[in-house]
Amino acid sequence: METNETSTPQHIDTNPLAALIENVQSQVGKVIVGQHDMVELLIAGLLADGHILIEGVPGVAKTLTARLLAKLIDAQFSRIQFTPDLMPSDVLGTNVFNPQTATFQFKAGPIFSNIVLIDEINRAPAKTQAALFEVMEERQITVDGTTHKLAAPFMVIGTQNPIEHEGTYRLPEAQLDRFMMKIVVHYPSLEEEIKILERHNQAAINEMLENIQPIISSQVLQNARQQVSAIYIEPKLLEFIAKIVWETRNDKSLYIGASPRASIALLRVAKAIGVIRGRNFVIPEDIIYAAPTVLRHRISITPEKEMEGGTTDDVLKEIIARIEIPR
Repeated sequence: METNETSTPQHIDTNPLAALIENVQSQVGKVIVGQHDMVELLIAGLLADGHILIEGVPGVAKTLTARLLAKLIDAQFSRIQFTPDLMPSDVLGTNVFNPQTATFQFKAGPIFSNIVLIDEINRAPAKTQAALFEVMEERQITVDGTTHKLAAPFMVIGTQNPIEHEGTYRLPEAQLDRFMMKIVVHYPSLEEEIKILERHNQAAINEMLENIQPIISSQVLQNARQQVSAIYIEPKLLEFIAKIVWETRNDKSLYIGASPRASIALLRVAKAIGVIRGRNFVIPEDIIYAAPTVLRHRISITPEKEMEGGTTDDVLKEIIARIEIPR
C-alpha cells in the first residue's frame, strides 16, 4: 500500500537554517541598499536549487547582487559576459589537439563552475543560447559525442536588460523555462538612493566586496537544500499550485500557459520562502508571493491583451484572484 509523504507533518528544526539565512541577508545588506524582494528571492532560488534570471535596466545592482551572493558561497565562481559574437564553444569548451600525445583533449569552458553569472544573457544570438539547454537542465554537456558532467552545486544566474533595449535578443521559450525564477528589479526609492550615495561616499564597491567572506560551504548548501525540500506542505496547497498553473493554460488572455515544470518550481520556491520566513511548513501566502516570479517568464499574453497594456503579472493576479485560497 502506497503512502503519501505529504499527508503527515514532520517536525523539522529550521532554526539553524534560519540563522544561516539571517547571516546571508545581513552580509548582503552591508553592500546592497534596499532591493529586499530581489535578495529574498535570490536566496530562495539558491535554497530551491534552481537557476535565476534577473531583469532590470542597467545600474540597479543586478550583477553586483549576483556577484555578492556567489562570494558568500565557498565554491567556484565564474562570470561570462554575453556578446553578439560569442560562440557556444566559448561557453561550453572545446576539444583541442595536443601535439605531444597526438590526441584531442577537452578544454572546459567557463560554464564548468559552481556558481555561473551570465551577464547580459540576452545579448547573445540564438545559437549560443541553445548551447545552454542541456547544461541548465541536465547539468552536463555533450561535445563531439562525449558527455561531461558538472560538479554540484551548479547554479546559473543570468542578468538581462529589458527586451526593448537596443542590441538584445529575445530568449527562446525552452531556455526561459529552464530558469526557475525571473526576478524583475525596479529603481530604488528616493530614500534608498540617498543611502546608496551615503554608502558610496564612505567606501568604494570593491572595498566593500573585499570585506565579504564565504559563510556557506558546498556541503552546508546541500544540507540546506535537503532540509527545504523536506518541509511540510498540505495536500490542499498542492492542489492550489496545480490550479494556478492549470488556469494559465485556459485563460483567454494567454496563448502559452505554464508547463508541469512550472508547478514543480512553484512548489520548491514556496517551500524555500516558508523557511526564509521562519516556518517549517508552507502557507498560501508563500505560493501567492512566489507565483509571479516563477510563472511570468513561462507564459505569453495574446497580442490583444498586450495592446490593452496588460502584462503577464496582471493576468496572474486575475487568475489567483478567482481561485479560492485554501485555509
